[in-house]
Amino acid sequence: MKKYNDKHAKAGIKAKLPGIETFSNNYERDYVVEHVNPEFTSVCPKTGLPDFGKITVRYVPDKLLVELKSLKMYMLAFRNLGIFQENSVNRILDDVVAACRPKNAQVIGEFAPRGGIASRVVASYPSQR
Repeated sequence: MKKYNDKHAKAGIKAKLPGIETFSNNYERDYVVEHVNPEFTSVCPKTGLPDFGKITVRYVPDKLLVELKSLKMYMLAFRNLGIFQENSVNRILDDVVAACRPKNAQVIGEFAPRGGIASRVVASYPSQR
């Protein structure tokens, strides 16, 4: 059996995806926006098998909000993309932060069991180190 290599690990990280559009936030107070995609799919870059999961994007907006149709089209682009679950969650966080520059954000990926093990990946901005 072939081992995972660096090509597998980096797959999908730099892939061209549709842009995430934004619109103006009309409120100055802090509030939480949460978008949930219960039907997220991507492809394991090694096996070519699909990964199914639920992606939750949670953020406190600053001046911009994420436009939902563009977020939907962005997430649909992962359907045929070879990318590890951990990378997809971090990629989504990076792209949401780049698009709307929120005060803080979190992306949670809850993936269906594979081989009896379910995975949950959480990425935060700013980093929680």
